[in-house]
Amino acid sequence: MGEQDRSKALVRSFLRDSKQSIVSICVFSGVANLLMLVPAFFMLNVYDKAVAYNSLPTLWTLSLITGFLFLALALIESCRSKVLVLLSVSIDKWLSSQVYEATFSAAVKAPLAGGGMQNMHDLNALRQFITSTGALAIVDGPWVPIYILVLFAFHPLLGWMGVMAGFMFLGLAILNQRNTESGLKQANKVARVTYDALGRNLRNAEVVTSMGMLSSIQERWADDQQRLIEHQTTASLSAGNFNAIIKTLRIAVQSAAIAAGAYLVLIQEISPGMIIAGSILIGRALQPIELTVGAWKGFGDAKEQYTRLRKLLDAQPTKQKKMRLPEIDGKVEAINAAVVPPGGKDTSVRGVSCLLEAGTVCMVVGESGAGKSSFLRALLGIWDVFHGEIKISGTSAAVYDREELGPQIGYLPQAIELLDGTIADNIARFSSVDPDAVVEAAQFAGVHDLILSLPDGYDTELKLAGSGLSPGQRQRIALARALYKTPKLVILD
Repeated sequence: MGEQDRSKALVRSFLRDSKQSIVSICVFSGVANLLMLVPAFFMLNVYDKAVAYNSLPTLWTLSLITGFLFLALALIESCRSKVLVLLSVSIDKWLSSQVYEATFSAAVKAPLAGGGMQNMHDLNALRQFITSTGALAIVDGPWVPIYILVLFAFHPLLGWMGVMAGFMFLGLAILNQRNTESGLKQANKVARVTYDALGRNLRNAEVVTSMGMLSSIQERWADDQQRLIEHQTTASLSAGNFNAIIKTLRIAVQSAAIAAGAYLVLIQEISPGMIIAGSILIGRALQPIELTVGAWKGFGDAKEQYTRLRKLLDAQPTKQKKMRLPEIDGKVEAINAAVVPPGGKDTSVRGVSCLLEAGTVCMVVGESGAGKSSFLRALLGIWDVFHGEIKISGTSAAVYDREELGPQIGYLPQAIELLDGTIADNIARFSSVDPDAVVEAAQFAGVHDLILSLPDGYDTELKLAGSGLSPGQRQRIALARALYKTPKLVILD
């Protein structure tokens, strides 16, 4: 199976496992839409039987039956909503781990590209869309022909009025889509760029503030924000105009149906009760289309969210179980290696050959941009080797199972980031904490005494990536993390 089919396979598997829920939604929607005919037939019988024959018992009987059916409708709608919620939860269970892993994999390949938070936001928004009015409009849409057929049963004139109104609404929905889709896409694109830039600026708030850069940065943000507002305003105004037209048109069509019904009563082709019943039915037939137009922004957003998630998943290789390999001994070898950064065209490392035996220490010295970090990322298997070979203990890091190779390697990157959790959790790499190994690593990194001076020692909670510590303190804790359980290969960037 090609990587581009990964998302399709996930969708097929999800649909197969969620078959019962989907069938339940269809059944509940069918029963609910049939019960939506109750008000029309209630009015029909009230006018034609209870009022026409001045029968109070008939009115009470009709009212009791209708009340019971309304209770049934409320129960069915409640059950349908619950199943939709369960389906949205199922989507999260199916995709959350996949999206999480794919997000980290993409971030490793292109750490500056951003989009990680956007991926999780897309998943949550897509899950919420399942329970929205837009999703309900989709499942109710196929029942519109049923209402039209009932109108034809009343009289062909009412039926054709419903058909014409339906096509008018559908045409307006298509025009709404064409007029707003481009604007919404542009607005969403600008929003993602703006939020990513704001996130990067906030991470550098100390530099921005101390060097008087806030005004300049804010001006750039204001320009992007203005472009965002312009795109959103254009799309929202267009959608608002179409919503107003369709809402007014629905009321006008229902009024026209009453007038047509009155005409048919006067020429004695239908009963008086069909006047109100026909108006109710034609309004109900047009409601899903009206809801679709009103929720069109949600449809557009959901489509974009699904497309981005599909591209994210398809871009990541399928995770396969790898055979367990012998532990590494720390030997590193490069043979005419060349490395190209992900998404780049030019090599940042070329023609590198070296042999580092286990137990030796090597220092790589070079100017900024010489490719030192690129070489280390390729050595760790984070980046692909464009040409030649880079091996650990005779094998490329990409061949190892990452969960097995990771504990054997210590890595201290240039940009130090600690994770939310205790100091002990960070040093132990969020695995099962070995107290002796944690203390030993901290002592080797020269941070043991510092940790003991903290109120809770090794149990001190680090929030906001350890923002309560100085950069040097964070670096020493990160060094202890790299040295935890004496890895066979230690890489200090």
